[in-house]
Amino acid sequence: MIYFLVFGLALLVALGLTPLARWLSVRWGVVAHPGGRRKHGRVMPLLGGLPVYGAFLVGMAAIYWFAPPAGEDAKLLRGILLGGLVVVVGGFLDDFWEQPAWSQFAVQFLGTAVAIYFDVFIERFTNPLTGELIIVQPTAVAIVFTLFWVAGMMNTLNWLDGLDGLAAGVSTIAALLFAWHSYNLGQTTIALFPLALAGALLGFLPYNFTPAKIFLGSAGAYFLGYSLATMSIIAPAKIATALLVLAVPIIDVAWQIFDRVRQGRSPFQGDRGHLHFRLADAGWPTQRIVLGYYVVSLVLGLVAIFAPGFWKLVLFVGLSTAVLGMFIWLSRR
Repeated sequence: MIYFLVFGLALLVALGLTPLARWLSVRWGVVAHPGGRRKHGRVMPLLGGLPVYGAFLVGMAAIYWFAPPAGEDAKLLRGILLGGLVVVVGGFLDDFWEQPAWSQFAVQFLGTAVAIYFDVFIERFTNPLTGELIIVQPTAVAIVFTLFWVAGMMNTLNWLDGLDGLAAGVSTIAALLFAWHSYNLGQTTIALFPLALAGALLGFLPYNFTPAKIFLGSAGAYFLGYSLATMSIIAPAKIATALLVLAVPIIDVAWQIFDRVRQGRSPFQGDRGHLHFRLADAGWPTQRIVLGYYVVSLVLGLVAIFAPGFWKLVLFVGLSTAVLGMFIWLSRR
């Protein structure tokens, strides 16, 4: 019963808050104007992260009220909540006044540092070849891995948020799979965290799916990346799930960094080189691209849950090769 309550409550709150966020965005002038990388035809509100984060907090409040976490779970949840607050505030500042790259990275590292303080860091992971748990030593190496993973996920979701409903929908699929995986592993309390996030996103998606009425903004994209990264850490088997569910966006980020450096440009300089932009520029309808991403993410997520570890590795390598081949083909076109 608690699972339906948390999910449904977050969904309803997001449905109710999103129109208010649209109104506030326009009133405060926090909008994206036509032009640049996005090819939207009108002024778009940018405070979509506000209803998603607010609905998630309501879901968390319901968890504390009806099934309060205890022991280590309570400490992990505090780290996720406080670190999430840091990145949301930093993202809102970027939505109001566009921040330089160094400032955005500072926010990402600060949010990650808060999570690490509450023991949310990669101290072990599953060996995909043997299925055994590997302890990361020394602690400094674990901290570096965690910083790289969380900041990387935040930037991956931020860069993925280029088409209507793309980042929000893929994140919804990831959150639902995280919840299912946690429940199957016997982590009944931890399963509630991604379930609250999934409910908040499903309440937001009707306003964000093409044709979008509001964008996630930096606050929303940062929060999604941070939440998925930290929720995947608190159960080591879910890091592999996150890698496969978000395999295409992760490979896309790696390619863009390589391609921009190869051309002598800053890797953080935005352009329309991302796969979803290339497909759109090639004439694919937005809805087809977004739904295609949904299907790929769902299928890969199910494989991550049910397939043995070795096959997850094989699939990830094979998918990486296929996506890179597609990038090379689109680049030549």
